[in-house]
Amino acid sequence: MFEFFSLVIALAAFIFARKAMNQVTALRARLEAIEAAPATAPRASPPPLPTPAFEQTPQPTAPSIAPEPPPLAPDVESIAPAAAAPADAIDTAPSAPATPPPPPQPDRGFEETLGTRWVVWIGGLTLALGGFFMVRYSIDAGLLGPGVRTILGGLFALALLAAGEWTRRKEDISAIEALPIANIPAILTAAGTAVAFATVSAAYALYDFLAPATAFILLGMVALGTLAAALLHGPALAGLGIAAAFVTPILVSSGKPDFWALYVYLAIVTAAAFGLARIRLWRWLALTTIAFALLWTFPCLQCGPSMVAPHAFHVLAGFILAALLVVCGFMFGPPADEGQIEPISSGALAAYLFGATLIVLNSFHADAAMIVFALLVAGTLLVAWCTDAAAGAVGAAAALVFIVFAEWAIRGNPDMLVLPGGPLPGIGPNATDGSVSLHLVSAAIFAAGFGLAGFLAQGRSASPVIPVIWSAASVFTPLALLIALFARIAHLDRSIPFAIVAVILAAAFAAATEILTKRDDRPGMQASIALFATGALAALALALTFALEKGWLTIALALMSLGTAWISMQRPIPFLRSLAAILAGIVVLRIGYEPRIVGNDVGTTPIFNWLLWGYGIPALSFWTGSILLRRGGDDAPLRTVESAAILFTVLLAFAEIRHAVTGGDMYRVSTSLTEFALQVCVALAMAIGLERLRIRTQSIVHNAGAVLLTIYAGLATVFGLMLLETPILWPTDVGGAFINLLLLAYALPAVLALLLSYAVAGRRPAGYANTIAAGALVLALTYVTFEIRRLYHGPVLTSGPTTGAEQYTYSIAWLAFGVVLLGIGILFNSQRARLASAAVIALTILKAFVIDMSTLTGAYRALSFMCLGLVLVAIGWLYQRILFRRQAAPPVAAPDAG
Repeated sequence: MFEFFSLVIALAAFIFARKAMNQVTALRARLEAIEAAPATAPRASPPPLPTPAFEQTPQPTAPSIAPEPPPLAPDVESIAPAAAAPADAIDTAPSAPATPPPPPQPDRGFEETLGTRWVVWIGGLTLALGGFFMVRYSIDAGLLGPGVRTILGGLFALALLAAGEWTRRKEDISAIEALPIANIPAILTAAGTAVAFATVSAAYALYDFLAPATAFILLGMVALGTLAAALLHGPALAGLGIAAAFVTPILVSSGKPDFWALYVYLAIVTAAAFGLARIRLWRWLALTTIAFALLWTFPCLQCGPSMVAPHAFHVLAGFILAALLVVCGFMFGPPADEGQIEPISSGALAAYLFGATLIVLNSFHADAAMIVFALLVAGTLLVAWCTDAAAGAVGAAAALVFIVFAEWAIRGNPDMLVLPGGPLPGIGPNATDGSVSLHLVSAAIFAAGFGLAGFLAQGRSASPVIPVIWSAASVFTPLALLIALFARIAHLDRSIPFAIVAVILAAAFAAATEILTKRDDRPGMQASIALFATGALAALALALTFALEKGWLTIALALMSLGTAWISMQRPIPFLRSLAAILAGIVVLRIGYEPRIVGNDVGTTPIFNWLLWGYGIPALSFWTGSILLRRGGDDAPLRTVESAAILFTVLLAFAEIRHAVTGGDMYRVSTSLTEFALQVCVALAMAIGLERLRIRTQSIVHNAGAVLLTIYAGLATVFGLMLLETPILWPTDVGGAFINLLLLAYALPAVLALLLSYAVAGRRPAGYANTIAAGALVLALTYVTFEIRRLYHGPVLTSGPTTGAEQYTYSIAWLAFGVVLLGIGILFNSQRARLASAAVIALTILKAFVIDMSTLTGAYRALSFMCLGLVLVAIGWLYQRILFRRQAAPPVAAPDAG
């Protein structure tokens, strides 16, 4: 009992101390006001206190939901503004000096902050903890029984609540300037609600005094009472109340949960929180309520598809409450700005739609879940139609509709997600899956709803963004649903009925494009027209895909990119350029999934097989699209399409080479000299073409593509032609005497490399061009050497020993090759050719002294050195007489003796 009396005495002391502190504060404020007023001027009443924006009475032009106020702000409604001085008083005394404004108040010091804010906050927390510790002490000491402890806790909570209300009513600072102090009434009330919440929890969880239903009702009443008190005491109490309200179901649990009771309670809490947020225009409270309500959807989904009804009621009730109280410009919501998307309004509807989506997926598309989901989608379109503030939810609704039907399609086709160890767990048809007929009807309703609403919404808003959102959803939703139904019902095989539907859809989009084109221009109209036109092209591409084989999907998407690029020329909308690039990226990802385009059905005929159509038509589409896009400027979408054009062209050539060499087995783990030779020739030829093209276009993509192809050709030459598949090291049949594989692998690349070196001469660094020329020289010399070996050893160059005649032939051939290069250099005045000649002749000299001297004998050795000497002398004579001939100086005339 002593502790109880101590508690009573502490409460009384606190009340008296609080009263004294209020009096001191009021006197101090009035004294400062008197000192600040001039001695000669009459004492003027202070100006009326401004009402904070987040608590203003909503006007027709006010913003939707104001930002969150600072915590524990003073109650504005209890502050009565002082009457301003009448205007006619100033007119009667024009010569009197105007009353100077009051001097600025000094910044709040540490002492004032400590005394007016920190002490009060800590005091409120201490009061709440004091109640908890008192109960804990009584439990440890065994002083009081459980019933008495519970009663005392309740009385202490009531005392704190009464103190909070009493201080709120007694606090009167209307005649002085408001101080930024902590809200003492709100803190006392918050402490009281916290103690009350803990008391009821202890009575239920610790002492079993209350049944679960009774405890649940009491805790809910405490939470709702806290929200109600927040109308008087500010946002801090509202935060405490909303947290307590949504935590209550966790504290009160039972072995057999009643979901209907839970969701009815959550609906009441949500309505109270939304109502409070609407009255006080607290944005943060609306967001917090939506987040808590959505979180309560997740744990309840674990109960299985049999509990669809209460879960559906939860999201349906929350959606209706959000539409009535939160969405700006609709029913009882805050006023909205015309043509502006309000994030809270759109996000609230999207959040409950997401909850409905989770219920549909978790219930395996049960009929009841699909119906509720359809109702929420229809409600979203209705609300967004009535107010632009919720237009952002239209895009979210379209995306969620596609997710629902895409998951249904994948679940019905487990082969789409087959792994080496088997299909993924939970993938495959389920006995409780929604019926196909219901999904067909739902898809038709969704497609018609989004399509018509998106078309009819054009021209209704002054904002350019709103009609674009509607038109994007109008185009995306029918196309996405058609693809999902095609995957589920036709299993991605040919289907003429789906192709007919796609053609009808294309006709509808084309008609919408034509009708909108004839209307007067409005904000966003051009972008919407472009989107409907793109939808028509997409539907036609899908029709081709549905009517033809699977590989035509790649072709259709590539043609769609070309069509989008063409539309961007007719309707210069920046989004269309990006869309063309996005479609090109999708086609690239498509071939990454299956490089053969049509799998094993690629065919065995060289060149004229599915690779030609699967890579050639997209490459042609991307090249044409890049030409069209270049007319609108050089930007990222153009570069993306140009990159795709180069990539598909290279892949077409390499894939056809691979197909021809392997006989149609694209995945054979093997390489050959023929494949490397063809790849090097193709890479060099494409590099030459890109070097010529970049001169005209000045495109960074063409520039980089030429460099990358040149680098690849160099690497393939070094590692493929010279090391991995060189016929001098491996037993490779090179074919006939002169028309053979050596001509393709070394002679033709040498010619192409030489042409490439001249293509880049003067346009790239000299070292780059000289390196390519050196590669051409090495390839040419290699060809000459291997061709001589072919004449001595037959088709397999590794067979048989090397004779003296063969070594002598190498020397003579190298020497002749050097002389030919020198003649070309003299004839065309090419220093590069003369330097190449010098390099070949130096190599011949080195061979003569290192190899010929040690391996050749007899006449071959003598002839080798004799020929080499004669050639060297002849070369010296050519340089002296032709290249660097010096004119003789004219004779100096003798002086005349006479």
